[in-house]
Amino acid sequence: AIFGGIFNGGGSKRREAAKAALLEAIEGTQRGVAASEEDVAAVEAAASALERLNPNRQPLASPLVNGEWELLYTTSASILGANKPWFLRPSGPIYQAIDVGRLRARNRETFPFFNAVDADLTPTSRSAVNVQFVKFFIFGVAPVDAPPSARGALDVTYLDDDTRVSRGDRGNLFVLRMHDRDVELP
Repeated sequence: AIFGGIFNGGGSKRREAAKAALLEAIEGTQRGVAASEEDVAAVEAAASALERLNPNRQPLASPLVNGEWELLYTTSASILGANKPWFLRPSGPIYQAIDVGRLRARNRETFPFFNAVDADLTPTSRSAVNVQFVKFFIFGVAPVDAPPSARGALDVTYLDDDTRVSRGDRGNLFVLRMHDRDVELP
């Protein structure tokens, strides 16, 4: 047990304490849209501390990455709708489903607009993928082909059975919680 604690990033107690600190830092930020500069700094520090304790150094090889994740926090203004009036922002849960075996992902908003986007994933390392958005679904039903320029990259920097931290190619931070392990992508 001593060697396990040394080699697994500090053990589960340290990870649980770091996750609790991250969730506490996120609390009250409304997924990040209401985060002050101090809140953003606190979340960043807590996320970095948790990332250092990552028990899965090859997240794309782990079955834990698959499933539907609920977005708890992000610094992405476009996902939050931060530059829109409050009534045009997504107010219900936002989810990201991942199927690494099929190299597919789907981001979806719930209330009030139910928008979604499907994406193809191309692994670039043991933890990162390039993301090519393929099709947008406006109000969840009207499909629109995504332009070739609709792309990005995502690096899974922390993964366990119920928490995922990722970093985007534009410097955005994403903190997610497992919502549905058994979701299937179309």
